[in-house]
Amino acid sequence: MRIYFIEFSYLLASILFILGLKGLSHPETAKRGMHLAEFGMLMAIIGTLMHHEIVSFTWILAGLAIGSVVGLAMGFWVPMTAMPQRTALSHAFGAFAAALVGISEYFKHQGHIEPIMMGALGFEVMLGALTTTGSLLAFAKLQGLVRGTPMTYKGQNVFNMALLAVTVGIFVYLIFAPGSMPLFFTMVGLSFIFGLLLVMPIGSADMPVVMSLLNSYAGLASAATGFVLSNKVLIIAGTLDGFSGFILSILMCRAMNRSITNVLFGAFGSAATAEGAGEQQGSMREVGLDDIATQLAYASKVIFVPGYGLATAQAQHAVRELADVLEKRGVTVKYGIHPVAGRMPGHMNVLLAEANVPYSALYELEQINPEFPTTDVAVVIGQINPDLTSTDVAVVIGANDVVNPDARDNPTSPIAGMPILEVDRSKSVVVLKRGQGKGFSGLENPLFFKPVTGMLYGDAKDTLTRLVQAVQHA
Repeated sequence: MRIYFIEFSYLLASILFILGLKGLSHPETAKRGMHLAEFGMLMAIIGTLMHHEIVSFTWILAGLAIGSVVGLAMGFWVPMTAMPQRTALSHAFGAFAAALVGISEYFKHQGHIEPIMMGALGFEVMLGALTTTGSLLAFAKLQGLVRGTPMTYKGQNVFNMALLAVTVGIFVYLIFAPGSMPLFFTMVGLSFIFGLLLVMPIGSADMPVVMSLLNSYAGLASAATGFVLSNKVLIIAGTLDGFSGFILSILMCRAMNRSITNVLFGAFGSAATAEGAGEQQGSMREVGLDDIATQLAYASKVIFVPGYGLATAQAQHAVRELADVLEKRGVTVKYGIHPVAGRMPGHMNVLLAEANVPYSALYELEQINPEFPTTDVAVVIGQINPDLTSTDVAVVIGANDVVNPDARDNPTSPIAGMPILEVDRSKSVVVLKRGQGKGFSGLENPLFFKPVTGMLYGDAKDTLTRLVQAVQHA
């Protein structure tokens, strides 16, 4: 009877995971999808706890208690703006758990493992180890503990590929000769090192792809753990997580005109240098806040386009407040969401949801682009790819590289082909930024020197707050 209950629990959990993943495809169903996935995980835990091989619940209950306390603390105290960092830590925890399970199983069998089982175990440990250190480094970059720009050195690609070849070579050898414990732990150590080297040359601007890829690695490690433990729900859940994350990584690379090979192998073959961009001539023109407030106040339609600048300034509530003020004046307000805006998939949706922005006001790239020609003011907070030819004013907040016209006009630029906000085609452009610094790529932006562009310096949140007051008195 117990076996039937366990199998039923795993089957139900698997179905709920699939339904939950499907629910995440749209903002309106995302919350329901999360609840379904959560209930599925609960059923998986209950089914596992009923397993006949469990001889003591002491350590299991202790782990559940500690994990629950840590999870609740992170849920209550980690702000929405720090979701990418928290997600990176979650990937690290999950991957490290998979690696520890693999190491434990290797000790349990004392090297007497069938080739197929050793293959699954080695794959689990390798992916778990490299995902652990890679996710921790991604967390450090997102948190600002280490610099977010790519960290490169001479001969990096050759060294990375050589290290990968040695690690994989040891893995293949262990499949047929699993009894060598020193080689096993050498493989584990090299995998930890490779995880660091994998993320080091990837800049913060590419973190959305990195996050989805690390999620894929963690999922595949969990699937391999399922093979090692003969646990069906782990196999199903890990496979769903792994391949959905990998597909998402490919789609995001296409949207950002990035090479999936560069991301997979730590910028292997990348030529992302600043050699293709020359220094700009002229000066930046500074504008006043009251002039911008007047244009917003008397517009008929305003589109907010959120990006990473929204997160760093924690300005989502200020944006919603400004939108409320404009709507009271009869202005139509919408939000255009780019698929790769922010530092993780869905980052902007999460931030705007925290500020109680209705889902009905959020529009995807294809939906919002046709509306820009009839829009009076486009408030751009990061990333989008609309045609702004007929837009009177574009207000750029916290964006640099993603509005760089060199990506469209200069084929020799390191960012050539990247999707950008074509704000330079607007009649008037206002750029809100802290100072005259460059973006993640280190490239100068010719947009800032164009005659149609005005610069409004200061913190985005503070500037938006003052804009609210100015619009109210316009």
